[in-house]
Amino acid sequence: MARETHLGDGGASPTKPKNPDADDTAAAAAVAVPAPAKGGGGHKKLSLVPLIFLIFFEVAGGPYGAEPAVQSAGPLFALLGFLIFPFIWAIPEALVTAELSTAMPGNGGFVLWADQAFGPLSGSLMGTWKYVSGAINGAAFPALCADYLARVVPAVAGGGARVATIVTFNVVLSVLNYTGLSVVGWTAVALGLASLSPFLLMSGIALPKIRPHRWRGVAAEKDWKLFFNTLFWNLNYWDSVSTMAGEVERPGKTLPKALVSAVSMTSLGYLLPLMAATGAIDAPPEEWGNGFFADAAGRIAGPWLKYWIEVGAVLSSIGLYSATLSSAAFQLLGMADLGLLPRAFALRAPVFNTPWVSIIATSAITLGMSFFSFNSIVAAANFLYSLGMLLEFAAFIWLRIKRPDMARPYRVPTRLVGAVALCLVPSAFLVFVMAIAGWKVYVISAAFTAAGLGVYYLMRFCKAKGWLKFSTDDEGRAFQRQDSRNGFV
Repeated sequence: MARETHLGDGGASPTKPKNPDADDTAAAAAVAVPAPAKGGGGHKKLSLVPLIFLIFFEVAGGPYGAEPAVQSAGPLFALLGFLIFPFIWAIPEALVTAELSTAMPGNGGFVLWADQAFGPLSGSLMGTWKYVSGAINGAAFPALCADYLARVVPAVAGGGARVATIVTFNVVLSVLNYTGLSVVGWTAVALGLASLSPFLLMSGIALPKIRPHRWRGVAAEKDWKLFFNTLFWNLNYWDSVSTMAGEVERPGKTLPKALVSAVSMTSLGYLLPLMAATGAIDAPPEEWGNGFFADAAGRIAGPWLKYWIEVGAVLSSIGLYSATLSSAAFQLLGMADLGLLPRAFALRAPVFNTPWVSIIATSAITLGMSFFSFNSIVAAANFLYSLGMLLEFAAFIWLRIKRPDMARPYRVPTRLVGAVALCLVPSAFLVFVMAIAGWKVYVISAAFTAAGLGVYYLMRFCKAKGWLKFSTDDEGRAFQRQDSRNGFV
């Protein structure tokens, strides 16, 4: 699902240990990670299948939003882009996520990695950059869902009905997240199957109508910024799952398998429908705006499939928002465990063991943003996300240097030179994204970064004065060996 953003505007198999169980336990022993909440061993952990679909919705949610790649450059470049870009962006990001998440399987993910590599200030800045980016992008989904519903129920297009729809969407999915990640994960499975099935059906019906020469078409006037923006934001956020690593069943085994499966499913989920639609119908690139997949399905199979894809878009929006909310809430929990935020953000619900304060805070922020037009701010969120990814790649390399003996249940099968090479191409693309941003983006990004620095030093001041309660070093940073009863390993 493409985010409402515009650039410039604003695996390898894991190494097999002799004793897998011992290896997972050793990973926890290798590095200090935040301890799970007391009494948290009874809640149900995320298993492989729901985790795959949660990652899928954190990244894509289906091929909805891939259409501008065709519009901006034509079928040939769109197909090449979704074929090649996973190898130069998605796979490196997923590999780094797999290694660091299994080495430090605690909540907070990339915040924990930056903290371990460069200290708490870096961890806090990483948290600010990624949280702002995720919250702003998540705010688009309630409004997007209302837009899709307005096609069926015109009254939802504006006024009180639209406000009620957005608020209801937000509240219902916040309650869903409160009931636990296992519920959210299996809901994601159902939503994923429902949103992908019409595209599988469309691809099957299109087969006898495909004419390969149509794939060679190119746009007369190419918009490369829109093209790369579409690729970037439809194949991004693989590291979001890391914020929930402490909630995953056997993370040393489950996370790498889930990431490999999700990368494969997501990449094929874009490529196959694009091949089917561009090969089966004659449509000039300029017709391929957002939502054209539904029109293409109507031409290929009839109105019934067009309506099904439009319904799937609503379901995809639900899955995208729910996964984004979960990731952001557990990021706040992880930051509270590290003592970067007040202890209140680590409070868990007594029955469902979910971070209810973090869920409410994130839900309130995204709800407030849902009612505003914020193109420049969203473009700044892209910039901040790029800063966070550069810091993430740096942490990956530095921990290879600083902690070469750290137990890694999954290790990217390359030495230091190969690890650097793995990060170079995606880092170059991130620098490109940042370089073409406008001055408004630089100003807004600098303001958010300054705010992040302000929050860090304000939290230190409040901690020194005793005005707020924070996790102590013993509670948040000291290592505690977790046994299988807690499900941590």
